[in-house]
Amino acid sequence: MAKQNVAEQFVDILVRAGVERLYGVVGDSLNPVVDAVRRNSAIDWVHVRHEETAAFAAGAEAQVTGKLAACAGSCGPGNLHLINGLYDAHRSMAPVLALASHIPSSEIGLGYFQETHPDRLFQECSHYSEMISSPKQMPRLVQTAIQNAVGRSGVSVVTLPGDIAAEPAPDKAAETALVTSRPTVRPGDAEIDKLVELIDEADRITLFCGSGTAGAHAEVMEFAEKIKSPVGHALRGKEWIQYDNPFDVGMSGLLGYGAAYEATHECDLLILLGTDFPYNAFLPDDVKIAQIDVRPEHLGRRSKLDLAVWGDVRETLRCLVPRVREKTDRRFLDKMLKKHADALEGVVKAYTRKVDKHVPIHPEYVASVLDELADDDAVFTVDTGMCNVWAARYISPNGRRRVIGSFSHGSMANALPMAIGAQFTDRNRQVVSMSGDGGFSMLMGDFLTLVQYDLPVKVVLFNNSSLGMVELEMLVAGLPSYGTTNKNPDFAAVARACGAHGVRVEKPKDLAGALKDAFKHKGPALVDIVTDPNALSIPPKISAEMVTGFALSASKIVLDGGVGRMLQMARSNLRNVPRM
Repeated sequence: MAKQNVAEQFVDILVRAGVERLYGVVGDSLNPVVDAVRRNSAIDWVHVRHEETAAFAAGAEAQVTGKLAACAGSCGPGNLHLINGLYDAHRSMAPVLALASHIPSSEIGLGYFQETHPDRLFQECSHYSEMISSPKQMPRLVQTAIQNAVGRSGVSVVTLPGDIAAEPAPDKAAETALVTSRPTVRPGDAEIDKLVELIDEADRITLFCGSGTAGAHAEVMEFAEKIKSPVGHALRGKEWIQYDNPFDVGMSGLLGYGAAYEATHECDLLILLGTDFPYNAFLPDDVKIAQIDVRPEHLGRRSKLDLAVWGDVRETLRCLVPRVREKTDRRFLDKMLKKHADALEGVVKAYTRKVDKHVPIHPEYVASVLDELADDDAVFTVDTGMCNVWAARYISPNGRRRVIGSFSHGSMANALPMAIGAQFTDRNRQVVSMSGDGGFSMLMGDFLTLVQYDLPVKVVLFNNSSLGMVELEMLVAGLPSYGTTNKNPDFAAVARACGAHGVRVEKPKDLAGALKDAFKHKGPALVDIVTDPNALSIPPKISAEMVTGFALSASKIVLDGGVGRMLQMARSNLRNVPRM
């Protein structure tokens, strides 16, 4: 039996760690690894058209499955293209292993063709970034990289020169156990005691939830019921906490809606649950704040804390709920529920004016119809920009749907690549890419990846021929929009030319039928929807400076934005609230 080379050993370790595919673009220094993948039936090579797509796809796969995913780039420019997607995966806490192949080891440091220093370049977007300079470092270095990615929830990068990859590996060592999942973390008794004391002393408590509440929906609802607390959420917490929630008061932040802002500012104790909410301007500075997070580096970096609790949200609440004193006064909770419903009623009235006849089509109407027609377990991948707004306000979570976007890194062009990674995990699950025309056209070449692998991703293209969020930013600053207009092709015709299903929609009456046909189509499909470029959105609370900016630049801009089926839930939650 022929002796393994380093590349083969690397691929074997990936397989043992549960990696099923390696996203990337083949080339030169990467060839030994690609060949090793070709000869290993337990793992597939996914050939994308741009390495940035490879990293985004791996990050999305990791978020959907919760398991390690992997991507690769060839030396120099090849692996440099990975960096944006890796930043996103790392900030999304997605376990991803990236292979950055390198120039010949004998030429490192001598200005060789395509030379970079990937072991240095990726340090900021990874927990671990090291180079294999000798076969003797295998397999320990790769195992360490995997354990960093999985155990610390983020990116690890292994740099591997092409000549080292082709060398014989050391004699096969005993297979050591690999970390493939994270443990739960329980706070110490002293922290639980202090938190119980804070809660029992408070009269008005608000819970504000982030992505760290994943898997803790039941515990959060039980806790909110016991302490009679309104429950708000950040964007990344929406899919985990907003559904089946009789305490829901909406979302805070730049894309916010409802009464979450008021609930966080009018309480006397705010408890942050698993959130690294970045917009500290939306957090209060005159109430007591406690924060619970499994990542200790997140504690207190957004606001001054009265108590920091290091632990999983679910485990912490399981310890907490039996010990806190049950509250009976619902006045604060009921007041916030009413404010929330009233706020939603107002924006829905603005949204519902002739939207089914408005041309160009209201993007709110598109998102609302999409929410109604999509599967109950669909995965939505969302482009940064106005698509974030429409997804946040219209896509209804239910505990089975997933909504994934570049919510922490804020990159353009993420939706289509993420849809690729999400769809590879399950070809039978509906995956919908909510793409803007700016983001889609940036990495449009990877629409061909859908066709090449016959991935049944449905691209719903919000085509307003502009960079809508950038225009909004300019308007807020009091600037006229400039450099934000896109001259677009008929994207549906482009999709058909690529060999996919493509249809263009310009009238509201044609929208539902076009979406239904796309969802029925067994392969990739694109619905190019011409939407109103004047449909912008503003946060629920804005400063005087922001108002001044709009007064200068946006006196005739439409700034309404509905909230879809969330109003139905808000009305339902009000049934048992006494009239005020």
